[in-house]
Amino acid sequence: MPKDGENSVMETVYDWITVAIFAGLIVLFLQRSVGPERDQMWPYFAASVACAIINQVGNKAIDDSNMMLHAVSVAGIAAILGFVQYFLKPFGNQGD
Repeated sequence: MPKDGENSVMETVYDWITVAIFAGLIVLFLQRSVGPERDQMWPYFAASVACAIINQVGNKAIDDSNMMLHAVSVAGIAAILGFVQYFLKPFGNQGD
């Protein structure tokens, strides 16, 4: 049972954004798991853990009305997207 001030369901923008990124990681992983092996597991794991952490930081920012934590959360989301683009290249060719 959630206490006062705790989120019990997906109700913040950080919940929706980080779950959307995580869902994209799942789709990318499943899509690439049927072809020749070309990705390592660690980038998927790192991005997934980062989504969970940034979601918690963002929710704390909302609960505390802390603008610094909002800035950290937004920067974290941008960093996750950059990390995924750099290491997993979801929109680029990797020599299929």
